[in-house]
Amino acid sequence: MNSQATYIVYMPKFEFCLPILGKAVPTGADWFHEIKYDGYRLRIERDGDRVRLITRGGYDWTKRFPWIAEAARRNRINQFVLDGEAVVLCVDGMPDFNALHSRRYDGEVQLCAFDVLAMEGEDLRSLPLSMRKTNMERLLRGRPDGIFVNPFESGEIGPDLFRAACDMGLEGLVSKRSDRPYRGGRSPHWIKVKNRSHHAFDRVKQAMS
Repeated sequence: MNSQATYIVYMPKFEFCLPILGKAVPTGADWFHEIKYDGYRLRIERDGDRVRLITRGGYDWTKRFPWIAEAARRNRINQFVLDGEAVVLCVDGMPDFNALHSRRYDGEVQLCAFDVLAMEGEDLRSLPLSMRKTNMERLLRGRPDGIFVNPFESGEIGPDLFRAACDMGLEGLVSKRSDRPYRGGRSPHWIKVKNRSHHAFDRVKQAMS
């Protein structure tokens, strides 16, 4: 049996881990803090020559975002599953949700990757986040353009990072326990705190009204 067939045999079914909403950013040495980019949640599944971009709703958007798909195909490792956010970035590095939503810039959409769920035939979801981050850095080292790693900070800096994100007009922060595995569905170990003055907050209120 060749290596690609082996990957197909062991490729499990994946479900997105989702944050709960919080009012305050947690502190402590066990927390990682990531800037929340305003985009579409997306999972990349590569298995040999086959690449799929899957949305939270289960749609296949591989053809919609060709830059991401091509970056996945060009990676030196030919089997992996990445979790991240599809975004359009302005020249200053800020995400532009309106440009993303307009569909006029589909060829410029890239992935802000923040987790790796499988790699080289191994399911990594049972590992703590800290180890998954290490594996993701290895996977995306020297990466082709189209996929970039979402940076993070740890520990007590969380509230200060959240204030800085708000001052920059970003959507908010997602804090994650560094010692926890990846589990599908809502997780109390992932906490999203929103910038209440960001337009994404208004979109949610309008959707609920």
